[in-house]
Amino acid sequence: LLVPLACLALAAPRAAEFSPSLDSDFTFALPAGRRHCFYQPMRRDASMEIEYQVLDGAGLDVDFHLLSPKGETLVFDERKSDGVHTVETEDGDYMFCFDNTFSTISEKVIFFELILDNMGEDGEDQEDWKKYVTGTDLLDMKLEDILESINSVKTRLSKSVQIQTLLRAFEARDRNIQESNFDRVNFWSMVNLGVMVLVSAVQVYMLKSLFEDKRKSRT
Repeated sequence: LLVPLACLALAAPRAAEFSPSLDSDFTFALPAGRRHCFYQPMRRDASMEIEYQVLDGAGLDVDFHLLSPKGETLVFDERKSDGVHTVETEDGDYMFCFDNTFSTISEKVIFFELILDNMGEDGEDQEDWKKYVTGTDLLDMKLEDILESINSVKTRLSKSVQIQTLLRAFEARDRNIQESNFDRVNFWSMVNLGVMVLVSAVQVYMLKSLFEDKRKSRT
């Protein structure tokens, strides 16, 4: 859900707040001459990774801004087709914006993924596990080892989901490029066909005129 948020832009911006999920991805259309902004609440000593790609639109480029809670510009990408940025965070709301104000005609389709680490959920899970630790000295494998193995599997599964999501984004962008090339080839093929038909008609007319007897018959 997009919620209006005041920020500096040539056109009216928009903003949205994500759910506390550690991994969020979003695809949206950015009209020509517009700028869309989003914000994410973060904790101290956490990390935030943002990866974006322009899937469709002339030039496949967009301006990207990342601002700290104090309003400082942390990242600025000018007319890039994709980018990956990781920042160590502090308490407050981080804002990131996609700017298409430099384009007057072309709409851009943008995909981005937001990955949050050290948001405190893992620590809470560990505390929940510790509630059930009774008599673990009799076990061959410590409960901490089991928890470490589970967290390792969880991390690898999250990474697999992230890679699959990025591959789908690459596939969507490549498909859009192929469809654009297909339309361009069809257009110029029709133009060449029309030129060939016109040239053939002119040649037939000229050859026919060479064999016409233009002398007037006498009566």
